Amino acid sequence: MGNNFTITVVAENEKIGNENINLAINEIKRIEKLLTTYKTDSQTNLINENAGIEPVKVDLEVFNLIERSLGISKITQGAFDISYGSIDKSLWNFDKTMTKLPDSDTALKMVHLIDYRNIILDKKHTTVFLKEKGMRIGFGGIGKGYAAEMAKQMLLKHNVQSGIINASGDLSAWGLQPNGKKWTIGVANPDSPTAAFSYMEISNKAIATSGNYEKFVTINSKKYSHTIDPKTGLPVTGIKSVTIIASNAEFADAMATPIAVMGIKAGLCLIDQIPDLYCIIIDDNNKIYTSKNINLK
Repeated sequence: MGNNFTITVVAENEKIGNENINLAINEIKRIEKLLTTYKTDSQTNLINENAGIEPVKVDLEVFNLIERSLGISKITQGAFDISYGSIDKSLWNFDKTMTKLPDSDTALKMVHLIDYRNIILDKKHTTVFLKEKGMRIGFGGIGKGYAAEMAKQMLLKHNVQSGIINASGDLSAWGLQPNGKKWTIGVANPDSPTAAFSYMEISNKAIATSGNYEKFVTINSKKYSHTIDPKTGLPVTGIKSVTIIASNAEFADAMATPIAVMGIKAGLCLIDQIPDLYCIIIDDNNKIYTSKNINLK
């Protein structure tokens, strides 16, 4: 998935621990195969190849994930949109070859295909149809959270009472440490991502962070984040990082990017309306904003 996964389990001995870790690894690999755009025969690519042509029958699991993604698009008013895949690499590639910003007119032309309302689902036949030719979907905004959640569920089925699945900072933690305490999780400092600016003690919660330090390009001494506003095709500015705390890793992962797109005021307003969802935002001036009922240490 282009991300490092770290799996921690509490077990009676090393042999059982390693067996359980392998179960989680196999589940993550299975999901990657299902959702990747890097393999021509994946269901995601079949949907994309048939954009504007015909509906594609998919596994119920893929159908349900797309249906949930569209639900998140609705509540975020399109700030989360899996049809972002139509943004061409020539517009944003975030590597050292990029020396200038695309102009706003070019960016706008390229985002016209991004519209979750043109992803047509047929529940009866479990088919997915992209209405417009050239449309593409991708699971970059939800896939690793989904994989972390499914790996956790797999371990729970095998009676693993405590553990952490960490998908490059999007993590799900459950149960308690061997000493009976909750897991202590550090929230990354955007200016120094290997250090933490704060800690939280959690159990049976998921955390996801979207930050401009993960993937970015610097042009004329200004840092531009890989978080793109699907309405303009240009990077989000003003926010260094968004951290979401939820009961489910998939939902936490999916909400981190749109909150950055929506901005501090609208983002926190939405978070406060959704039960059991919490948020920490750090702006460009290192000011910290939190949703209701968050206690940072």
